Amino acid sequence: MRHRFHKSGFMCKHYKIIITALLINLMFFSLPLFAASAKPILLTENQAIQLFYQRNLNLLAARYSIDQAQAQEIIASAIPNPTISVQISEISKNSNINSAALGCQKGHNVSCGPAETYAFSQLIEMAGKRGLRMQSSVIATQAAESDFRDALRILTNIVRDAYFGLLQAQKNHWLAKEIVTHYQDIVRDNRLRLQAGDIRGPDFLRINMESLRAQVDLDNAEAAIEQAQGNLAVVLNWPDITMQLAAEDKWPEIREIGQSLAREALIEKALSLRPDLQGDILRADQADKDLILANRLKYPDVTLSAGFARDPSNTVLNTGFVGVSIPIPLFYQYKGEVNKASVNLGQMHLAVEETKLAVRNDIVASLAAWKSADKVVRLYEKELVQQARQVRDRTELAYTKGIISVLEFIDAQRSYKSVMLDYHTAMINRVNAYYDLAKSIGVEPNADLSLPMVGPAKSTLSTRKK
Repeated sequence: MRHRFHKSGFMCKHYKIIITALLINLMFFSLPLFAASAKPILLTENQAIQLFYQRNLNLLAARYSIDQAQAQEIIASAIPNPTISVQISEISKNSNINSAALGCQKGHNVSCGPAETYAFSQLIEMAGKRGLRMQSSVIATQAAESDFRDALRILTNIVRDAYFGLLQAQKNHWLAKEIVTHYQDIVRDNRLRLQAGDIRGPDFLRINMESLRAQVDLDNAEAAIEQAQGNLAVVLNWPDITMQLAAEDKWPEIREIGQSLAREALIEKALSLRPDLQGDILRADQADKDLILANRLKYPDVTLSAGFARDPSNTVLNTGFVGVSIPIPLFYQYKGEVNKASVNLGQMHLAVEETKLAVRNDIVASLAAWKSADKVVRLYEKELVQQARQVRDRTELAYTKGIISVLEFIDAQRSYKSVMLDYHTAMINRVNAYYDLAKSIGVEPNADLSLPMVGPAKSTLSTRKK
């Protein structure tokens, strides 16, 4: 009799724990969520990238460097302005008084006035210096445009990392919510079985503990979503809408970007497309033009001048003149400029070779990562996901019929959750590997994605209630 009373006290104690846990669950699901009070902003991948183009200051700064290079083109193509000079000489109170010149009036104490000189001069650049400066500035603009495309290549993938990180967090949240709902049904059914005496109290407690753990996982998944929303909002430079951001429930379409090519063929494709390599090659070409220009600085420019003079004191009243002035590079022959341009050319060629090596390494690493990630996803989609779901459902059915123990049932539930979480991780790894490979090659997989325009931003948002 004492043993029965002790067992009854044990059950009452644990029933209090169960009731408390159920009340906590009820309170949790009855509280309105703050995120539900605002309409979520559902973004597609393209919309997120377009918003980034419109709002990101770093990308706009890269765009402004193109404007600076274009302004430098105008400066380099400018023709030196001519010089006009006017000179008044022989200025005095009574200039050229009593002069016997033909231009002077005869008479006692008559002033003939000062002399006047009007001159025009024009600098003529020799040895094609202006043309070389123009060619150099045009190449600089092309290099700036390559840098801009390279900024797009890198920064666009940063947006994608944040966007698909949010999608992965949403997937994990949906999985956690599914498991919580699933355990709620199981707990409700097993409570009836407990009342009917079909299962033991400890078995029911184990199931309820798993239900509470599932609730904790759901809380953690919600926190992960908020963190992913914050990361995306920071990348988009739009912190005001952090808690409203939501990613479309769609993994990107895997298109052919060269992943089926042999490695060497893919490397050659990347060497012809990578904008950072193109920019380095263009800068090397510019350095070559600058070296030629430095060597031609020793050829002096010519200044032509012409003018007209009127001198009342001269025997010839009106005269004209022409002249040529040439600086003689006698003491300094611009060797410093030549050496500086030569060193810069060597550095640019070295940068080209370093970038080529980096491109090769990028292709080798990203191609290997893509093949591995794609293989893992195919394995999950072909076998593991379906098998994990089947094992969970069959184990649950066997448990309800009393064929297997509660521990086997819980283990099957945990295995299903683990496989699904690993599957979501494998999917995000494949997405990242796919876009990293595209970045390494220098291609944009999404042909529908338009390049950014500098100007008033137009909203690409689609706001709807989810």
